[in-house]
Amino acid sequence: MSHTSYIEINSEAYKNNLDFIKTQINRDTIISSVVKGNAYGHGIEEFVKIAVESGVKHFSVYSSYEARRVFEVIKGKGFTLMIMGDIHSEDLEWAIQNEIEFFVFEKQRLKKAREISERIGKKAICHIEVETGMNRTGFDESEIEEVFSFMVQYKENLYFKALCTHFAGAESITNYVRVENQCKKFLRVKEQSEKLEVKPDIYHTCCSAALIRYPHMQFDLVRVGILQYGFWPSREIFIEYLKNKKVKESPLWRLISWKSRIMSIQNVHTGDYVGYGTTFLAGHDMKIAIVPIGYANGFSRTLSNTGRVLIRGERVTVVGIVNMNCLQIDVTGIEDVSIDDEVVIIGNQGDLEVTVSSFSELSDQLNYELLTRLPQDIPRYIK
Repeated sequence: MSHTSYIEINSEAYKNNLDFIKTQINRDTIISSVVKGNAYGHGIEEFVKIAVESGVKHFSVYSSYEARRVFEVIKGKGFTLMIMGDIHSEDLEWAIQNEIEFFVFEKQRLKKAREISERIGKKAICHIEVETGMNRTGFDESEIEEVFSFMVQYKENLYFKALCTHFAGAESITNYVRVENQCKKFLRVKEQSEKLEVKPDIYHTCCSAALIRYPHMQFDLVRVGILQYGFWPSREIFIEYLKNKKVKESPLWRLISWKSRIMSIQNVHTGDYVGYGTTFLAGHDMKIAIVPIGYANGFSRTLSNTGRVLIRGERVTVVGIVNMNCLQIDVTGIEDVSIDDEVVIIGNQGDLEVTVSSFSELSDQLNYELLTRLPQDIPRYIK
């Protein structure tokens, strides 16, 4: 069954990015591959297969729903799976039974985990999250001694695997003071755990941005998301890296390409409008190609009259309003353009490229947002 577009995932690009990440962390630091948001739009099932083949042994997701999808790929021994956020109440027992690790950031989850562990006779593997300034999830510093005491009291049921936190915008220098204060607070809690002799196996705080900008906070594990997919957390960090390393090109390679095809070709006369409404008026005779993707497929409506795609090695413009299921592009002057010609929405064709960053700048979306909005039903292929 054919789809109107498809996504290619480059496994060699991933191996390159993984090698780069390893140069930025301590030798013994574990890389946890963050595959939340459908592996940042790359497809959990396809991406996890690539990561496993590249030697990755640790995966992080946001929800128990995502955990179940990863679990189906990595069934068997030798892999660690960690849930950083939402766990449906009916999934907590499943997670404990299958030795899936999870963040604990509220007393209700801690108590429920203990109850289930006692009932099924299997320890819950807990990562205690500390609220250090993100003000999202985590135990407040004032609560932490009580939490530690609970962990000790029920150590037969609760395995204190890790103490962790999450930084509030490590990708931006404007957040420097805030993140530094988070570092200090986490280190205080870490010291408190050691004084109380309630020491976990590991500590972790760093996402992609933090492992680059705050290397002293890498500890035992880093949760790597956007970097592994070939994108910098922000332009600011990319420029900082180039300056510090005195290099001119990014060492990261993009994994993702998104392609479709021409569905129809129309001739438009001078003075005719193209598409819905009156946003585009033909100032001369034009040839318009119709591509069967639209905002229902993740091609934002804000790209109307501004988006760019590649056809026959040329960069062409979206004209008129992006529809739910199709868009119009100007192919005037392109010789031999025909139905079924390849259309590159993201990626390379010949010497030209449409990058995710240029795509997102035109649509006013973050890289993260654009990628994770790519529908799950678009087929993903590993190459």
